[in-house]
Amino acid sequence: MDELRQIYERISYLRAKGIKMKDIAESTQMVPSVLSALYSTVLPAYVKNRDKGLDMDDALDASLVWVNNISKKKLLNMLPKLKEGIFNVDMTVKSKDTNTVIPFIETLVYNLHETVNRINTFSGIYMSYSISSSSNALKIEPYLIAPSEVGNYIEVGHNNAYGSTHWGAAFLNGTDHLYLMFNEKEKPQMALFNICLKLPMFDNPKYLKGVYTCLDYNYNPIARRILFVKVSDKVSRSEFLKTKGEVKIENKLSDIEKVYYHYTCQKEDVIRMCAIPAPQMNEQDLILEKKILSF
Repeated sequence: MDELRQIYERISYLRAKGIKMKDIAESTQMVPSVLSALYSTVLPAYVKNRDKGLDMDDALDASLVWVNNISKKKLLNMLPKLKEGIFNVDMTVKSKDTNTVIPFIETLVYNLHETVNRINTFSGIYMSYSISSSSNALKIEPYLIAPSEVGNYIEVGHNNAYGSTHWGAAFLNGTDHLYLMFNEKEKPQMALFNICLKLPMFDNPKYLKGVYTCLDYNYNPIARRILFVKVSDKVSRSEFLKTKGEVKIENKLSDIEKVYYHYTCQKEDVIRMCAIPAPQMNEQDLILEKKILSF
């Protein structure tokens, strides 16, 4: 019976169940670093050597050359106790405190609060320009960037070209980027769209340029170039709500809108995916998807 393979498979199973290596080591009375070296280096090499056709003795000799804290004699002597220990590990994963803060969310909330003190130069009403998801036309939509009414985060508003208004939040990533985050759906459903704007190296810029990521009408991910043009330093929500969005074809654009159109609405300014019947999920499906999207 290949006990080393059994031990490797059992440790892999325990790790997949969320059992920490230090808890497994405690059950086997092994030093955690030794057990980790055994699991991460010796045992996978041993299994690979066995699969190549080596007998157990040769496979183990070839595997132990990768570590210097485990000898063959010591490993074989501890094998019965090691096997017994890992098969007696308590499979109950300790429940986590429901109030434990998620580190990423904690960082996000911190940046949301900190941005209030640094957003002044970027506050105001903007008009955005990007390619429409439904046609090769210019989508023109207003955005508001302003401190929230309670003053503890930056609120962003979006009036889309079809008459809906969305509210979200924004935060600065140092001095390089401004992120705008929205949910297009009502709770509890989430349909996120996000805008990452690259910040220029001077105050009160007229333009903010970035990338807009969202889902298209078929719920496939899409990314496209977007341009923000400031139209007012005011942060009045009532004034913002009066500003409407629209979709305009090229021959209806003003001269300056044509400049924005050619900046944002070319073929290379949008990255798309599509869902096509692909039961095999092989390379030919990838080629077909790109061919469809190139039309």
